[in-house]
This record gives sequence, C-alpha cells and structure tokens, in this order.
Amino acid sequence: MKTLVVETEKIKHNLKIIKEIIGKNNKKTKIIAVIKGNGYGLGLIEYAQLLVDNGIEILAVATVEEAIKLRTGGIKQEILMMSSTAVKEDIEELIKNNITLTIGSKESGELVNKIAEETNQKVKVHIKIDTGFGRYGFIYTKKEEMVDLIKSWKNINIEGAFSHFSIAFFGNGKETKEQYNRFMQCIEVLKQNGIKPNLLHICNSSALLRFPEMHLNAVRVGSALLGRIAIPNNWGLKKVGYLKSNVAEIKTLPKGYNIGYSNSFKTKKETQIAIIPCGYADGFNVKVDKDMFRPIDKIRYIVRDIKNIFKKQQIYVNINNQKCKVLGRLGMFHISVDVTGKNININDEVKLEVSPMLVDSCITREYI
Repeated sequence: MKTLVVETEKIKHNLKIIKEIIGKNNKKTKIIAVIKGNGYGLGLIEYAQLLVDNGIEILAVATVEEAIKLRTGGIKQEILMMSSTAVKEDIEELIKNNITLTIGSKESGELVNKIAEETNQKVKVHIKIDTGFGRYGFIYTKKEEMVDLIKSWKNINIEGAFSHFSIAFFGNGKETKEQYNRFMQCIEVLKQNGIKPNLLHICNSSALLRFPEMHLNAVRVGSALLGRIAIPNNWGLKKVGYLKSNVAEIKTLPKGYNIGYSNSFKTKKETQIAIIPCGYADGFNVKVDKDMFRPIDKIRYIVRDIKNIFKKQQIYVNINNQKCKVLGRLGMFHISVDVTGKNININDEVKLEVSPMLVDSCITREYI
C-alpha cells in the first residue's frame, strides 16, 4: 500500500519561518496561502484545514473546481480564485459560493457586474494586472482603459489588486523589479482615480524570499510552505512530504544478470535485491519537463545531464534508515533496489523522495 506522508510539524515550522521573514519587513503583511494543484499535492481539504487551524485567513486556488470543493468541504475562510474567467456558468457558481473573483479583462468584468446586478448584490474581486507574464490580467500599458472599465462596474467591490512575476526565481532581479515598478505605477493611477484596492500582492514564494522590499501588504505563498522552492534554501525551510511503500519481494540474482528494461544494468556479482511496488507513475524520480525553460536554461540542463552520465548519477531509497541503491531503469509501478548485506525483510517500510504535486491523486495522503 502506497501512501504520501505529510509531516504537519514541518509545515508549521515553514509557516513560522515565513511569518518571521515577513515580520522583519512589515508585520501587517497578510499571507495568502496558495493551495492550487490539490494543495500542491498534499490533499486540498486536509491541507486547507491545517493552514486555517494555524492562523491563515485567505486561501487561493487556480480553478473553479478547487474553489467549490473548498466550500463544500467546510472551509469558511476567504477564498481567492486567482484565474480570471468570462465563462458565465463559472462566474455564477463562484458568486453563489461566496468566492472572491479575479477580474483581468473587459469581458470578465462586464459579465461579473451584470450577474451581480441581476442578483442584486455586490461581488468581491481582485483586479489582475499583467506586468509582463502574458497570461491573465489587464496589460499594464492600458491604465486609462482599465480605470474607465472599473468605474463603470457599479456592482463590484475592488478589494485587492495583484500581478505575477515571471522569473523571480532566477537571475539578478532586473525583470522582477521592472514588473514591480509597472505594477506600482498602475496602482498609483488607480488611486489617483479614486480606486483604492485594500490588498496589494505581487510576491510569490521566490519573490517573498528574495525581494522583501516588494512584500506590500499581502504575499502569496505556495511552494515555500512545502519547503520545495526553486531557489537555494538559505532559510531553513523543511521539505514536506515523502512517499511510503513496502518491500514486496526479496530475491538473489547471480552475477551477470540483467535488471529492468533495456538491459541497462547487469550485476557484477551475486546481488540481493528488494522489489518495491512503486515507480514513475506514482511520481518517483519524476522531474519538471525542460520545455518550461528558456533556451539558455535548456543548454545548462543539457550540459548538466551530460556531466551526470559520466558521474553515473544514482537514485536511492531509504529502507529501515538504510540508503539503498536503485538498480536498472525505473518501471512504471516497480523498482528494484540493492539490499546486498543489509538487514532488510519483506514488508519493511520504504521511504521515497518525491514532489507531492507529482504524486498520483489516487494515492492516500496521511497526515502525521
């Protein structure tokens, strides 16, 4: 039986560190906990409840389905739907469930205002400003157009405004500072026109850690709560989540015996192996695809991969606090590990390092 183990004390530890980092800059800065992607793989409702129990007042998601699931799951705190939408059915469902909407276009704003007017209510929204990400949001150069639109929406309460950094995790910060300045210029124009969003947020986890001067009065924290950040961890954040399985079988193979697909590994001596019912389909040793990086980054990864070939980079699992080497290619649902000379028995617990977000949602989440 495979289980994703979620260590609650590590989450609390990370939250404490994040609060301390924020406190050094501005004690009034709110934490918006981003729990998209099934709570970054930790399980949406369980993770949300843990955060709420530890003082988080605002949760943020990326899909209508997640927002509604939180409400039907008993979460009463404010929920921000970060993705702007102009789909009528989605907007109606979000409004009905008291979700704070994001408006990032003329179409979405007009439709939200129309539905709010028809139902005789004021709808809470955050305005999304595109400062160079090229996805949701009003383009930062069209400030006057944005102002005119907002002024025409009589049934909308602008409670916040935000933007999203595209490369806060990398480089010298030049692009990030440009995006920040663009955002603040837009906010200044809004204020000059009597539009005063209460919450301003632009920092994601990487920016929260790298650029404290950009915290404003709210920050969006996702990966940092799991201690799985895209930058060097210099703050003592702890990685949350590991995959737990068990030794299914143990066998002894003779010298010169192939293990796994492609005959990529052959035993050099008599070898005892443990077979673990866990593989890449469960998220083990799965990495983010390189198509998400720039050409220069791809070149760096290619160079790194070539170096790793010569280094013969090895994958390990932990059995009874013993480091055991994975032999041969990983299977979809099984791996073989070298337990020669180790005190390992059938059904012994195996710990595998994984990114929780890449673990199949069908696998049970166990909070400890």
